[in-house]
Amino acid sequence: MPQIGHESAPKLAPAARRSALPGVIGREDIGRASGQGKELGVSNQTWRREIWRRQISRRTSAIAALAALACVAGRAEAAQCGNSAAGFESWKRSFAEEARGRASPASLDALAATSYSAPTISADRGQKSFKLTLDQFLAKRGGPAIVSRGRALKRTNAALFDQIEERYGVPPGPLLAIWGMETGFGAVKGNINTLSAVATLAYDCRRSAFFTDQLYAALTLVDRGVLSSSTRGAAHGEIGHTQFLPKNVLLYGTGGSLDSAPSALNATANFLKGHGWKRGAGYQPGEPNFAAIQGWNAATVYQKAIAQLGRQIDGN
Repeated sequence: MPQIGHESAPKLAPAARRSALPGVIGREDIGRASGQGKELGVSNQTWRREIWRRQISRRTSAIAALAALACVAGRAEAAQCGNSAAGFESWKRSFAEEARGRASPASLDALAATSYSAPTISADRGQKSFKLTLDQFLAKRGGPAIVSRGRALKRTNAALFDQIEERYGVPPGPLLAIWGMETGFGAVKGNINTLSAVATLAYDCRRSAFFTDQLYAALTLVDRGVLSSSTRGAAHGEIGHTQFLPKNVLLYGTGGSLDSAPSALNATANFLKGHGWKRGAGYQPGEPNFAAIQGWNAATVYQKAIAQLGRQIDGN
């Protein structure tokens, strides 16, 4: 939009300037309004009061609108995303200012201790396995080993899986498939600082809005003692045996540590139930419960892998 400089703006006489301002009424306007009041059968005094009331109302509305715009502009300027480590420290300070009142001082101290996680960005940009065919993906992830180990764990932990299915309606197969796929049944849970990973992705421009929500959830988990400055997990900030993001911990965690396999499996079943899992219904592509598996991971090949491995573990 073209902008008008001071030199090109039309010059007005002082009285005209007063009446030309949007929403502002000058003395000349009030004089003219007095005549209008007489035409309407209203006394000059009453009509002038009405004119001033309208003026004050317009000014108040204009000031409120400007204040709202200033607030939005200030926030937009405060925490700008970036695509390199260069702006991360500045972004942290700006984010902390925005978060005051929503996040505790202790959690913001934990945020201040984070550092830009280059391994997180590398992992985020390098998710090439999701472009493989299903057979290639299962071979890369060790599908046969997941099925074999999953069946053994189903037998040795039958009481646990019975309890979970009774409570949530989710059978052992998909839970064991997720557990095996995510961490090799707890063998590899990640070694990247969790708060640094989430803060880095909140700062990174690719999915800033999504991970800003995750960061606020992570700061809440700091206050609850679930996370600390030393917590370590996977590259995107996932934690525990089945790799929960912070917001999912808040929404679906069942009270125990996700570094405990029973707590993690209960939380995973709760997640699937929360995404529409129906007791007794199928979970293969096209069946009612496949949508709940889709809620777990957005990659189509991953979803199909969980469904196939789960069916093989359940023996169906």
